[in-house]
This record gives sequence, C-alpha cells and structure tokens, in this order.
Amino acid sequence: MTDQNKKHAGIIQALIQEFELHRLPCLLCIKDKLDNGDVLSDGDIEFLHRVIDDARRTIPLTIYCTELHDFCMCVVSLFRDLTERALENQTKKVTDSNRITIH
Repeated sequence: MTDQNKKHAGIIQALIQEFELHRLPCLLCIKDKLDNGDVLSDGDIEFLHRVIDDARRTIPLTIYCTELHDFCMCVVSLFRDLTERALENQTKKVTDSNRITIH
C-alpha cells in the first residue's frame, strides 16, 4: 500500500467512524420523528444540509474507493426515504391546517 493509499484509507476510516458515531444516530432520530408523523424542525433541516454538504466534499474519495459504493448507496437511500417522508408529513400538516370545519 502506497503512502497515498494509506492516507486515503485513514481518511475513509475516520469518515465512516464519524458517520456511525454521530451522523447515523441523528439521522435515525429524525427518521423516528418522521415515522411518528412529525415534521422537520429548522435544526433538522440544517443538520441534513450539513450532512449533504459534507458528503459532497467526500465524492472524490468515494469514487476512488469502490468499497464505499454500497455504503454510500445505503446512505443515499436513507436520505431519499427521509425526504419523501418529510414531504408527506409537511403536506399532510398543511392540508390539515387548511381544512375548514363546518358545523
């Protein structure tokens, strides 16, 4: 393994560890919140933006490291699920709040 490959392996390991210890638990909390019918808070949205921005910066490493492709696809799938559920919940909230009750 070359010095460059060792450096990349160390960076990748640190990114995965950061994701597993910090990002994934927060994403799963957001998923639970959405599964319960809640909508995203401003803080949730800011967090998701930060995760996406960080992911964009790691694209060159991800392309280089083919072992990460399946991992990245799982994360993308989780984000797709979160955004779809968030849109459903927000739409339902707006629809419910716009209903007029006639007695």
